[in-house]
Parts: sequence; C-alpha cells; structure tokens
Amino acid sequence: MPRAGLTTEAVIEAAAVLADDRGMNAVTLAALAAGLGVKPPSLYKHVDGLDAILRAVALKGLRELNSRVIHATVGLSKDDALVALAIACRRFAAERPGLYAATLRVTPSESPEIEAASSIFVGVVSTVVEGYGIRGPESLHAVRAIRAIVHGFVSLDANGSFGTGTNVEESFVRLVRGFAAGLSPTAAAAPETRSVFRIGRFSLRTR
Repeated sequence: MPRAGLTTEAVIEAAAVLADDRGMNAVTLAALAAGLGVKPPSLYKHVDGLDAILRAVALKGLRELNSRVIHATVGLSKDDALVALAIACRRFAAERPGLYAATLRVTPSESPEIEAASSIFVGVVSTVVEGYGIRGPESLHAVRAIRAIVHGFVSLDANGSFGTGTNVEESFVRLVRGFAAGLSPTAAAAPETRSVFRIGRFSLRTR
C-alpha cells in the first residue's frame, strides 16, 4: 500500500539511506519509489526528478559534515583542531558513505544552497589553517591539501587497501600530524634537505 503522509524530507532521507546502504548509483526513482511504497510518478509530487534528489542529498551531506567539523573543532586550535577536523571528516565518510560520496558529486555553482554549505566547510578549514598564521593564497593551498589527504586516506581505507594489523586510526592521525608539522612557521625555515614534500610555505618533513 502507498505510504501515507509522504513528504519531500522523507524522500530525501530515503535517498540518503539508500546511498549509504548501496551506493549513489543505486539511487534511482524506481528504487526510491519501491522503498517508499509508491509508484515512481508519485515522487514528482514532492521532488523535481532524480537530479533534484541527488542535489538535495548532497546538500544534506554538506550540512551534516559542516555540523560535525564545527562541533569537533570548537575551542581548539592548531594541531588539535586540525586532527579533530580530519577525524570528523573521516568518521562522517565511514558512517555515512553515501552522503559523503554525494558531497563529491556536486559543485558549489549548482545551487545557492550548495554554494553556501560548501563555503561554510571551506571556512572552517581555513579558520583552522589561519591558526598557523597562514592566510591568502597559501591558505587555499593548505585547504586543498587537507581535503586531498583526508579523501585519499578515506578512499584507500574504504577499498580495504590497508589490510589488517596495525591500527588504521593511528596511521591516519600520524599522517595528519605529519602534515600539521609542516604548517608551523618553523617549518618554512627548516633545511630543504629534510623536506620530502613542499607546497608554498609548508611541507611534510622526515623525522
């Protein structure tokens, strides 16, 4: 029987759950309708098609990610803030893989809401970076590097690339702390021979 009281929010939540359980490619109008107990045309009473659903799921993901990183970093600075932010992102990706994947499939220009949510996330990361005295173009490089580090680790972990044995969480924290060491002002003055990786004024260094 059709589900009574179906709402736009219920459709989006069902899409998010489906994405978490089976992946973003499993989110189709037919699959959503079947799960909600309605015919596919009935969904158009609440949403403007699949593209609108996918954008809404991405927005939902961005807002949840923002909530997590803001909560994780409040009252912290420098290394503590950076590690907390990175862990919050990684846990979000692990706990809500569909929502996380959805945030990677949209660009800020797709809607004012997505642009605003994306700006909040970048703003949080930028604030953490500014705690190291990094601003302007160098801040953007650092923000991009942090996102790449988190996403790369998350992707490898999700594929089982790290295997078993050594604590993966510890490996992640060590990676982030290694990057954080390169953000400190003293890193810019470190001997070039100790650097294995440099972007602008910050680098990852051997110990």
